[in-house]
Amino acid sequence: MQLLSSISKVEFPGLRLFWELTKRSFQRQLTYRAATLAGLATNFFFGIVRAAILVALYDTRQSVAGITLQGAVTYAALTQAMIAYQSFFAWSKIMDTVYTGDIGSDLLRPVGFFRFWLAKDLGRALVNIIMRGLTLMVGYALIFDLTAPRGGWQWLALSVSIFLSWMLSFAWRFLINLSAFWTPNARGILRFAFISMWFFSGFLMPLRYYPPWVARLSMFTPFPSMINTVVEIYLNVLQGHELVYALVIQLGWTVALIGVGQLVFRAGVRRLVILGG
Repeated sequence: MQLLSSISKVEFPGLRLFWELTKRSFQRQLTYRAATLAGLATNFFFGIVRAAILVALYDTRQSVAGITLQGAVTYAALTQAMIAYQSFFAWSKIMDTVYTGDIGSDLLRPVGFFRFWLAKDLGRALVNIIMRGLTLMVGYALIFDLTAPRGGWQWLALSVSIFLSWMLSFAWRFLINLSAFWTPNARGILRFAFISMWFFSGFLMPLRYYPPWVARLSMFTPFPSMINTVVEIYLNVLQGHELVYALVIQLGWTVALIGVGQLVFRAGVRRLVILGG
């Protein structure tokens, strides 16, 4: 009993600092109410437009590429709900710190650079999944007949997939932002990276709508695990072994990109120290 009592009192300062950073980022994000409402209205409007296009595409057909009209409309709603959660259109925070020199103070913080930015992005993501993601889904459900996951296991798999999709998205954004160490203007690289992500992730349209060779090509990238996997789990398209395999792929890509990001970051810091003093 004494041993258990001692273990229960053990503190993890690194973890505590991580959650403190997350909490402060969460609180800071909540202060931008006007921006949140404006973004919510914009996402909702374009979601309606995308849903209308899909309704016109289906016409009298019951399904296209194995996705029903109800599933397609749900896809439009879900992808719009995930835009802010994953910072899917633009994110250059780390790149900006390299160009302004603020990265110098970030490197001196009592927490690893990657974990520091991960905590900040987690706080931002939590606000957006609650304030914009859930709100959008409820709003679309009042207008359209949306499909929903069935059973506790599917909800659990969906929750895991949504979390992994954010982790993977952050790992990718972190890696691309590090290009600022090697070029005085990495905006072009950033734009190309995000356009590639939109196309191959299944955000612009479900991957099942693409020609088979394009869909197969996308599977060699991490992008389908950011959006397509979440959508297909939500729509109950993935079941059994396919669902487990999809989650394993998500986790694998996340670990791989985090690892590559750490290697690139160390090389970038060495270059910064040598050239910048």
